[in-house]
Amino acid sequence: MKNRRFMLGSGAALAGALMLARRAPAAALAGSAAPLSADERALHALNRLGYGPRPADAAAIAAQGAGPWLERFLDEQLDPRGLPQPPALVSRLAELEVFKLDQTQLLGRYREAVKAAREARREKAGGMTPDSDALNAVRDKVRPLVVQAGTARLARALQSPAQLQEVLVEFWFNHFNVFAGKNAVGVLVADYEQQAIRPHVLGRFRDMLGATARHPAMLIYLDNAQSVVAGYQPPQRARRLLAQRPELQARVPHGLNENYARELMELHTLGVDGGYTQRDVTELARMLTGWGLDTRKALQGGSGALFAFDPRKHDAGVKTWLGQTIQGAGQAEGERALDLLAAHPATARHLAFKFAQAFVADEPPPALVQKLADNFRASGGDLREFTRTLLRADEFWSREAYQAKFKTPYQYLLSSLRALDLPLANPQALLAALAQAGQPLFGAATPDGYKNTAAAWRNPEALTQRVQLATTLGQRSGSSAQRLGATLGASLSEPTRRALAAEPADQQLALLLASPDFMKR
Repeated sequence: MKNRRFMLGSGAALAGALMLARRAPAAALAGSAAPLSADERALHALNRLGYGPRPADAAAIAAQGAGPWLERFLDEQLDPRGLPQPPALVSRLAELEVFKLDQTQLLGRYREAVKAAREARREKAGGMTPDSDALNAVRDKVRPLVVQAGTARLARALQSPAQLQEVLVEFWFNHFNVFAGKNAVGVLVADYEQQAIRPHVLGRFRDMLGATARHPAMLIYLDNAQSVVAGYQPPQRARRLLAQRPELQARVPHGLNENYARELMELHTLGVDGGYTQRDVTELARMLTGWGLDTRKALQGGSGALFAFDPRKHDAGVKTWLGQTIQGAGQAEGERALDLLAAHPATARHLAFKFAQAFVADEPPPALVQKLADNFRASGGDLREFTRTLLRADEFWSREAYQAKFKTPYQYLLSSLRALDLPLANPQALLAALAQAGQPLFGAATPDGYKNTAAAWRNPEALTQRVQLATTLGQRSGSSAQRLGATLGASLSEPTRRALAAEPADQQLALLLASPDFMKR
């Protein structure tokens, strides 16, 4: 116990002291503008376009030469279709039940859980079982599917050679965030990532925008499934059911819900300063009425996709939106809105800033933001070309950008596992560690997702948690600080190497994982 206390104290001191000192070298380098060496460029690519180097990556760089290795790596990452997935990863994903169920079956699973909880509540104490108990019962049945979704995400990020694709999935899922803790979203979140995000990260933005707009996870999370024209009346069969069970009345949509329309413009496309008004939000919400779910499929044991446009719920009146007159045209109104939003100059600027912030610096260079915005517009929102523009930009490969980003808990966990070459042996424990660190997978409750800037994650409590995780992973790995140092190569500074050399040998591995150099990418 004494050694453990010493390790945590020593690690916290090392991390804290070097973290305080980290700004001085950065300022000096900014003035020198020294170009990155070939080895630094290779490590920079692994850290920004993936989740950090593995021992095998370090060996390949040494064998092939950093320059040739990097050229091949970038080509493969931009076109990952030719990268074979490890058989162990393919087998693991194939075993997950969550990928064997379609949207209707997943929603049916949630409804079964709700029904079982309701019946249990009626049986206990004359129906007086607290609502919290019923809610917990639902969560207990839903949680396994959420855990499987998290397991799949971690497994892919850890094992897939298509590292850029995995980093882009993280970025775009966060951009189009949904919260697994709301109603049926938890059972649908794996399908949301698999169908609405993953296929489009190197495709066209407009396709991803439409896929998220029509996915039941988004329709439920931001309430568009409940948005209907004023005065809407449910069909006669539903009215008969409501007469028999008036407690269901609260579930009947009663009017316009602006949640999705607001976030669609503020977060997904134009940005908060995109030049729209509150009236534009209301008019867009009217255009998107009727975009909802065919829940009868789940009730009747059906299968397939859940999205359905219901013209009875749609506001067919004329709208004035973003200075244009929009005639009633049913579902086509919403599709036209998505077309216009995807092509809008404000969307290009908003996405360019977020992309540069995530991949280059918390305060991205304006010139890079402009390059990305120009490419987005010129290519019609081709995200492969958008990403290629980033990788061709001098700003991405600059000395100022090197190790300028602070890892989020998710990035820190994955880079630790990869650097130590650890398998995904206990995903539930790792998911719990992420939750404790404040970044549970699929757990961002607000539509803006998780922040990717240092200010959101660099604080004393977070550093202490990382030291504790470093200690645990270091004990599991059976590796050595020397081997880890060889994997990390040029990303370790001389001050860190000197500080580690002064520590006891049996503690150096954990302290290296807890060092500021490793917390940066």
